[in-house]
This record gives sequence, structure tokens and C-alpha cells, in this order.
Amino acid sequence: MSMLLDERRESILKIVENKGFVSLVDLMDSVGASESTIRRDLEYLDGIGQIRRTRGGAAYSGESLATFEDRSFMSSRQKRQVAKAVADMISPGEAVLMDGGTTTLEVARQLAGKQLQVVTNSLPIANLLVNQPQIDLMLIGGFLFPKTGVALGKTAVDSLKSVHVRRLIISVGGITEGGLYNSNMLLVETEQQMFEAAEEVIVVTDSTKFGHSALAYLCPLNTVDHIVVDDGITEEWKTVIQDAGIELTIVET
Repeated sequence: MSMLLDERRESILKIVENKGFVSLVDLMDSVGASESTIRRDLEYLDGIGQIRRTRGGAAYSGESLATFEDRSFMSSRQKRQVAKAVADMISPGEAVLMDGGTTTLEVARQLAGKQLQVVTNSLPIANLLVNQPQIDLMLIGGFLFPKTGVALGKTAVDSLKSVHVRRLIISVGGITEGGLYNSNMLLVETEQQMFEAAEEVIVVTDSTKFGHSALAYLCPLNTVDHIVVDDGITEEWKTVIQDAGIELTIVET
């Protein structure tokens, strides 16, 4: 039985990551797909910034799957369900700010077709939405973090000072009772300015992030307005989130 589309693309991405460069022929043998299918998959993965198509194959250009912020988020199908729940909260005509990451990238994919203003510091998100005629797109500049294609640093922070949006959609590396964390100091600095630009902050995450911190402290827990998470969240964490006055949406996956 042939692989499902998402499974095949995930397998290709893992192969390219592990080897650094893989030829088209090797990928065809590894996943058991035709040349035309592999070419379409590589075009897609190139489009979201995870690989770079080369003559005769592909080279890895994303962040290591072993350290990527959303590496354990969920299966692709579950991720789509959570992302769709977030996208359904966004009304036509809204201005939305989105940070980088595989979670928010999936949300962006679910927003395609809506009439929106989208502000982002993520090249993969911008690349995904640039040809959507209903979406007015603003790309924040700055130091481009090569592993994720996200603009960070002083230029990004200064640019965000002139931005005002209805909602911020953000992913995190960890959540404890003390607050939210992410994996990069420059990323946190940029995200803190994003908080200032938004009327409402929506965190989209998976249940494995609860009870764990990461390298850089982002904000206190009650800074967030809304958390959207899969149904793996424990009863204890439901109580913590609700006691903090945060709206909680649990998506059955």
C-alpha cells in the first residue's frame, strides 16, 4: 500500500535531513513513489522552506527535526484539526499576526481563501500566502534565522512597533505555571513585541508542552488570552489554565 501524502512528505523530509542531500532516484527507491510524485513533494517542501531543490535531488535547509520547536506536536492529521480550530476563530476582514513554526504554518494553510490582513516574520508563511489574492500580506524584516526562516532581532522588533492587529497566533516551546517559554533569546524578544501589537493572544500548542520549560522565558501565564490544544491535556492542567483566567479550547484529535 502506498504511503499517504503527509506520511510520504514527512518521510522524505526525514531522509533529506539525515543525509543533508539526497538524489531524486534515492528518494524514489526509499518511499516507493514515482519521479513525478517525488518532484511535486520536493516542490511543496521547498515552498515551505524545509528543503532546497537542487539539480537531481534535494538539500536540507530547515531546522533539525530533532530540535525543532514543534517536533512532537502531533501527527499531521491531528495538527490540521487543531490548526483548523484556530483558523475558524478568525473572521474575514481581521488583521492577524503570526510567528514562525510548523504549528502556525499549518494555521496559515487553513486560513487560505479568507479575506484577511496577515502580518508575519516567517518566510515559509509568507511564501504560502503570497499568492492568495484575498490576503493582504505584510512581511516583517530583520535578522533571518537560517534554520527556520524567521526574521528576528532589533529590526524585527522596531518594525513591529508600528503594527496593530486584532489577534496574535503564536506557538511556544514550553508552558509551566510560571509562564511560557521558547527556544531562542532573539525569538522571545521579537515575540514579546508581538504581544504589544495584538489585542488578543492565541497560543496554539500540543499537550506535551505543558509542565516543561525551554531556554528563554517569554511571559507570565496570564499574559495569554486563549490556548488551543489537543485533547491530551490533563485535568490538572485544565484547572491551572482556567484558574489563570485563560480561555481554553480543547480539540478532539
